[in-house]
Amino acid sequence: MNLIAIDIGNSTIKLALYVDGQELGLQRIDGNDPQSDDLLSRTLQDFWRQVPKVASAKEPVRDGVIVASSVKDIWTQRMEQICRQRLNESMLLIGRDIPLPMEVNVEDPSKVGTDRIVTAAAAYAVVEDSVVIADFGTAVTIDLVDEKGVFMGGIIAPGFALGAKALHEHTAKLPLVQVDRPLGSYGVNTHQAINAGLYYAAVGLLETMMRKYAEEVGKWPHLVATGAAAELLKGECEFVDSWVPDLALRGIVIAYKKYLYEKNEIEELDSKNGG
Repeated sequence: MNLIAIDIGNSTIKLALYVDGQELGLQRIDGNDPQSDDLLSRTLQDFWRQVPKVASAKEPVRDGVIVASSVKDIWTQRMEQICRQRLNESMLLIGRDIPLPMEVNVEDPSKVGTDRIVTAAAAYAVVEDSVVIADFGTAVTIDLVDEKGVFMGGIIAPGFALGAKALHEHTAKLPLVQVDRPLGSYGVNTHQAINAGLYYAAVGLLETMMRKYAEEVGKWPHLVATGAAAELLKGECEFVDSWVPDLALRGIVIAYKKYLYEKNEIEELDSKNGG
């Protein structure tokens, strides 16, 4: 299977190329960069050129698809336009063209970001048991999947940058801080105090939610951490079982594979029934 997976987030657009199921390329692009459209176009064209052509086709046709998960509609429209203009290809969107890859037990599944669902699906595909997925990006999401592979919901909190920006913009004198690993458990100046506060708030939130979720499922679930800022927490969260960057991209591949499998099953059933 040949596929370009696109994870459209709140701040970053990530693209990965898979040829015969192997990841051959990965690119992260700041969606707010003034040059982002050019970078996205060049990356897409470069990836698409590496997709094999259909040998039996009379016209040169690539044997691949472009599949995206998105939480930002305006950037979805940008990507679809780039795909049409630069590649003359359509972009399939999870939740619109491709069904969600797992059962979602929440009030309104359509309101859950597909990034959370595909990331959860990727984690469950490996663990095959109850699992918690902590994604540290623009926002922090900590979601629970039960042992049957049902997405149960989760929590959403501000990410490091959002928390730092809120403190800076809604106080008189607090500076804007870029969060990093603290030098100690407390700060000896304002900058260090803010940094430590935001950092250990994330650590404490993650540990608390793990205890809460363990009570829900009756055992300590496997915990997977992902997202751009997850790397900062390594060494501080010994209770994290797996650190997996760019898990959403893998989830996009799983969602498309599941879609193909179920589509083929339906077609075979229709054929047997004379449909």
